[in-house]
Amino acid sequence: MIPDWLHLLSIAALGLGLLCAAAVLVDVLRHPQHMWIMGVVWPVVALFGTAIALWGYVAYGRLSTHRKMRRALQRDETPPNKAGTPFWIMVAKGTSHCGAGCTLGDICAEWLAFALPAVAVWLGWQSLFQEKMFAVWILDFLFAYGFGVAFQYFTIAPMRGLGLWAGLAQAVKADTLSLTAWQVGMYGFMAVANFWIFRDLLGATLEVASPEFWFMMQIAMLFGFATAYPVNWWLLRAGIKEEM
Repeated sequence: MIPDWLHLLSIAALGLGLLCAAAVLVDVLRHPQHMWIMGVVWPVVALFGTAIALWGYVAYGRLSTHRKMRRALQRDETPPNKAGTPFWIMVAKGTSHCGAGCTLGDICAEWLAFALPAVAVWLGWQSLFQEKMFAVWILDFLFAYGFGVAFQYFTIAPMRGLGLWAGLAQAVKADTLSLTAWQVGMYGFMAVANFWIFRDLLGATLEVASPEFWFMMQIAMLFGFATAYPVNWWLLRAGIKEEM
């Protein structure tokens, strides 16, 4: 049985995420990012990063507004996001960029499998996997990978002046390792939450249509950030991903 305190905590955590995402979105609409895709990334990251993501946006995301970047270019100055952002924060931004695609992909995949269970059956539930969760993880990865590559394309292609196919090739190169590392962390925590915390300790089922599931997903995304961070450090040092 799920205790009342966990139910209330889940609702509060989700509410905080929505509130932080709304605050970032309002500011992004008032002060558009120089790269429009970051105007999507920051609010999505705030859904799970909550107050930490809000701080990151205020402290460093605002350095990349279109107005500030254009002014620096006109004055032939170093862009403020490069001048005022330490490397470890650039890595965090690159990791969050990947995480935003994963988050959107996982949200879409989980609700699709919930609304249409046949999708999970097509991916191996009841044939390859007794647990529906494992089949849905395949769907999660496919959706997350699609969103992740798209996010990378709209970052790398404009910055490098690449065409469609060259841009997609670089996006795949930049996102594959990062996204895989993120999903490993996310899957790992969700397995612990599903099998140990809820099934063994609480004797309950972690259902998609519950605040507890999405609270666990918020935490899982933080684990995904942790496993993807060192990969993004290497990708930035190697020049495979762009500093933002």
